[in-house]
Amino acid sequence: MTITLYNTATRSKQPLEPIEDGKVSMYVCGPTVYDRAHIGNARAVVVFDMLFRLLRHEYGADAVTYVRNFTDVDDKINARAAAEGRPISEITEETTQWFLDDMAAIGALEPNEMPRATAYVPHMVKMIEGLIEKGHAYAVEGHVLFKVRSYADYGKLSGRSVDDMIAGARVEVAPYKEDPMDFVLWKPSDADTPGWDSPWGRGRPGWHIECSAMAYELLGERFDIHGGGNDLTFPHHENEIAQSKCAGHDFASIWMHNEMLQVEGKKMSKSLGNFFTVRDLLDQGVPGTVIRFVMLSTHYRKPMDWTEKKRAEAEKALAKWSRLLGLFVFDKRPENIAVSEANQGVVAALADDLNAPLALSRIHALFNQAKKDQGKYLELAASLKLVGLLPKVRYRKDMSEEEIERQKEESQVQSEAREIVGQILERRKAARELGDYALADDIRQQLEEAGIILTDRGAGQYSYNFGPDFDPAKLEALK
Repeated sequence: MTITLYNTATRSKQPLEPIEDGKVSMYVCGPTVYDRAHIGNARAVVVFDMLFRLLRHEYGADAVTYVRNFTDVDDKINARAAAEGRPISEITEETTQWFLDDMAAIGALEPNEMPRATAYVPHMVKMIEGLIEKGHAYAVEGHVLFKVRSYADYGKLSGRSVDDMIAGARVEVAPYKEDPMDFVLWKPSDADTPGWDSPWGRGRPGWHIECSAMAYELLGERFDIHGGGNDLTFPHHENEIAQSKCAGHDFASIWMHNEMLQVEGKKMSKSLGNFFTVRDLLDQGVPGTVIRFVMLSTHYRKPMDWTEKKRAEAEKALAKWSRLLGLFVFDKRPENIAVSEANQGVVAALADDLNAPLALSRIHALFNQAKKDQGKYLELAASLKLVGLLPKVRYRKDMSEEEIERQKEESQVQSEAREIVGQILERRKAARELGDYALADDIRQQLEEAGIILTDRGAGQYSYNFGPDFDPAKLEALK
C-alpha cells in the first residue's frame, strides 16, 4: 500500500518513496530534558509513534530506523541545576527517565536510536569547522555564527524572506554579529557552565547544530522523513536545513509537522491554570490509552483541543472495546497478535497522510461488526494493536476451560449491567440539571448499595467501576 504524507517543504501531499528501496529512515526532534513532559509535548510523540507503527507495518520492523534525540545541554537545564544545587547530569538522567516512563504509559514505542546531544559534541565541532572552511560560518569572541545570507534558500521551508523576518520579528542583535539573522553554532562557557574544548575555546554548541550532526551521524547525508511540532518549523528546522545543506548534506526528503494543542479551547498556559503534564493526568487516574485516544482523534495537521468531553468519550469507547474483547479468549498471546491482521480500511486511512481520526472511525465500525461476528475479533484486536490501543486480552492456554466459561459469564453479566447503569445515570443527570440534588444523591447511594463505585470528575462528568460486592439482582431492581 502506498503511503502519502504532507510535505511542509512542498506544501503538498506526496507518496513516500524511500531513498533506499524497502527501507525507511526518520528523524524527529525530541525533548529538552529539564522537567516533566506536558501534554503538548506528548502530541508530537504520539503522532510520530503512529507513523513509526505504520511504517513498521508496511515495511517490516527491521526495515525502519527511527531516531529521536534528547537535548541534554541547554540553558534551562543549567538554570534548574543551579537553582536546586544538583549536578546537571543528575537532572538530565532523572528527567530523561521521566520522559521515557511517561511516553511508555501512553503507548509510545521506543525509537531505534535515542541519541543525547552531549555524546555528539565532537561531531558538532567537526561540522562547524567544515562550515567555517566553506565560508558559511565565522568565529568571533569565542562564538561561531552561521551566515544566514550565505544560503540562498533560507526561509523556503517556513515561507519567509530574510528581510521580512528582520523587519517583522525581534531578533537578538549582538555586536559580534555580521548580520542580525545570523545564528549561534557555538558559544563560550564559563566555569559554572558545561563546556567542551574546541578550536574557539571552551564552550558548548548552539541548539540547532546538534540535530544536524546527530541526523548525519546516525542516518547519513540523506534520509526520508524529518518530523516535529510546527513551532519548530522556524527557526529550528529552517536553521537545520541551512547548516546541513551548506555542509554538503542532502538532508531530509519529507518534512512533517504536527499542529499545536489547546485545553478547552484556550492556549495551554500556566498563567491560565490549564497547564498540565502527562504525569499529572496519569496521577489523576486517566489511563494512558485514554490520553493516546484523544491525541489520535484529531488529525495531526489540525490544532487539537483537549477537553473533558473528549476524555470521557475516549474512556467510553475504550471500555466498550475492552469489554467486547474480554468476552473472547485468544489462541495467541497479546504480543503475538500480528498487526498484519489489521483491517485494511484502518491501514488505508493511516496511509493517507496519517488520518488517525478516520482510522478510529473504522475501528468503531469494525467493533459493531465484531459484536455480531466473532470471526472479526482478531481483526479488531490487530487493528487496535496497530494504533497502540490494544486492551489486555486473555490467552487461552493460560486458563482452564472452567475459568474461561466463568469469565465469559461474568463479562456478559457486566456488559448487560452497564446498559442498566447507563440508564440510571441518565436519570441522575436529569435530576442534577433540575436542581433535585436530594434525588441525585439517593440514586448514587442506591448504586453504591448495588456495588457500583461512582466517581464524579466535575463538570458533569463521571466514571464508575464494579466493586467486589457487585450484586446484579440489586442493580436490576433499580431499573
